Amino acid sequence: MTAHFNHTIIASTDPDGSSRLYRDLLEAEEAPSWGPFRNLTIGGGVLLQFATPPIEFPPQHYALLLDDAHFDRALAALRANGRERWADPQRSRPGEINHEHDGRGVYLLDPSGHYLELVTRPYV
Repeated sequence: MTAHFNHTIIASTDPDGSSRLYRDLLEAEEAPSWGPFRNLTIGGGVLLQFATPPIEFPPQHYALLLDDAHFDRALAALRANGRERWADPQRSRPGEINHEHDGRGVYLLDPSGHYLELVTRPYV
């Protein structure tokens, strides 16, 4: 059997706020939550779990593939909410998107400082 991605825990200083951002941008589904976890599901039944760990954690990078219409909705929401965003991970092109890999992409920081990358075409 080929491996499939099932779930990940996203370390969060604010699990409720982080799960709301991801839910809204990714149009994710609420999933039953338990214990310290605030849970969402995205395409393919992948479970995203948000929890505050008992240690400090470094920022991570999460790249998510959206179709063009979904990307347009997410970008409109980012603009409407005045959320900072960049065309590059170095944050040298504020307010822009990129057109790499024959698609479009944008970077933003979630409430815990993790980089979210929204792209319309996979890299490979």
